[in-house]
Amino acid sequence: MKTFDDLEFKQDNERGLSAAKVVFENGYGASVVIGEHTYGGRDGLYELAVLGKNGRLTYDTPITDDVMGYLTQQEVTDLMKLIQKL
Repeated sequence: MKTFDDLEFKQDNERGLSAAKVVFENGYGASVVIGEHTYGGRDGLYELAVLGKNGRLTYDTPITDDVMGYLTQQEVTDLMKLIQKL
């Protein structure tokens, strides 16, 4: 199972954030970002969106119907594990 430690963040200076994207063996993925204007970024917390099998944000999973913010590294890992089980 992939975890937060497997994420490779890249700085996006244009948008003022750091972002990581991962695709899992089941075709789903996660987009994880942190920055001044992300949900929780000012507090050092992360925002996660579920990516569908088409690589785009999806709001149609049992995990969530929206972007999730204010997440700790452990919470990101927990959500990544759920996505990998879809």
